[in-house]
Amino acid sequence: MTAPRLRVLVIDDERPALDELAYLLSHDDRIGEVLTRDSAAEGLRTLHESDVDVVFLDIQMPGLTGLELAQVLSRFRTPPPIVFVTAHEAHAVDAFELRAVDYVLKPVRADRLAEAVRRVVAGSERTPALGPDSQIPVERGGVTRFLDRADVTHVEAQGDYARLHTPDGSHLIRTPLSTLEEEWRPAGFVRIHRSLLVALSHVREVRMDAGRCSVVVDGPPGTPGAVQLGVSRRHTRELRDLLLRRQS
Repeated sequence: MTAPRLRVLVIDDERPALDELAYLLSHDDRIGEVLTRDSAAEGLRTLHESDVDVVFLDIQMPGLTGLELAQVLSRFRTPPPIVFVTAHEAHAVDAFELRAVDYVLKPVRADRLAEAVRRVVAGSERTPALGPDSQIPVERGGVTRFLDRADVTHVEAQGDYARLHTPDGSHLIRTPLSTLEEEWRPAGFVRIHRSLLVALSHVREVRMDAGRCSVVVDGPPGTPGAVQLGVSRRHTRELRDLLLRRQS
């Protein structure tokens, strides 16, 4: 069955750039409709009035900037995916902290834009949000089985994927760590490093060595029985406070 085509909103205050981007997107078979707006304020009004599948957004605009608009959209109940399209490399870190799907530099090449659309489509096909007591479908050797989230000791980022670690082994799923961090926080998963989440219920020890913090969780077969995970300095105090609150 053919996948539904995307409804796209393009926002750029420069008319030539806006028209060029709309033209390129309209010639992509995965795109069904392209809406264009020449300011972030107009784009926000459109997003309040109708649904779109993805927003292609310039950053440097008068009035409300693209980054400011993205911050507003992040508070939507269901935020649309965002692809930033800009002539400036300097805002890439800010963009990805706002969970942008992609960051495309001007002048835009058709092949680079096609890759951005591919990432949007791939993101829409990722594992759906998981409830507090969900079982997680994981694939291995062409077989899908269901993993209890309560068995997950920690989660490791691997690009746009995440590797779930349990005492029985590990499994890769098509969901980024940032998504799991938000969705699994109520179940006791906390970030201890930019590439790691840990389940507080599985923390056996907290160790301090020369001012550096680490936690110990159960390890998979073939290990000494435990895995030690480093905690970054910025997350150490938050982790210790959370563990103390759980004990009390």
